[in-house]
Amino acid sequence: MPPDPLSAASSAPLAATPTGGDGDSTAAPAAVEEELMLRISLGDELVGEVRTRFRFDAARPYEVLLTFHLGRPDEADWVFSRDLLRDGLHTLSGQGDVKLWPAYCPCHGPTLHLALESPHGSALLEAPKPTVQAWLDRTYALVPADQEHDCGPTDAQLAELLSGGC
Repeated sequence: MPPDPLSAASSAPLAATPTGGDGDSTAAPAAVEEELMLRISLGDELVGEVRTRFRFDAARPYEVLLTFHLGRPDEADWVFSRDLLRDGLHTLSGQGDVKLWPAYCPCHGPTLHLALESPHGSALLEAPKPTVQAWLDRTYALVPADQEHDCGPTDAQLAELLSGGC
C-alpha cells in the first residue's frame, strides 16, 4: 500500500516572507505557511484530494487563511479565526459557514474535519491532525495568543479607517 500522502513531510517552507528591512537574514518571519493534500468530499458525489495552503500572517494574528488549489486559474480562499482552528483540533467548533472537529480514521489516524458551506455548495475536508497542530503551534510561536493585540491596527488607526480617512 502506498504511504499516506498526508503523513509525508511538506516540502513547502515553514516560514515565508521575512519581515524585511535591512536584509538581516535572522529577522523573524512574518508568515507561517504549510501546503497539505486534504481529502475532500463535495456533497455525496466526489471524493478526492485538494492541495491546500495554510497561511498565517503576523500582521493579521487573529486569522488563518486556507487556499484551495482547484486545478483552475482561480483559487478558493477561506479566512477564519485562529481560535476556531485551535478549538476545532479538540472539540466541535464553529457555526454557520465553517465547522471543525477532531476525529479518528482507522486508515489515517487522528484527523481534523473541516465542513465548509457557501452559496456555491459545501465541502467536507479531512486533514492530518498532528500536521495541522504542528503548523498551528508554529503560528503561536510567531505570535503568542497574549500578544495578538500588539500586531493589529491600533484603535486610532481603526477609528481613522472607519471615519473614511486614509
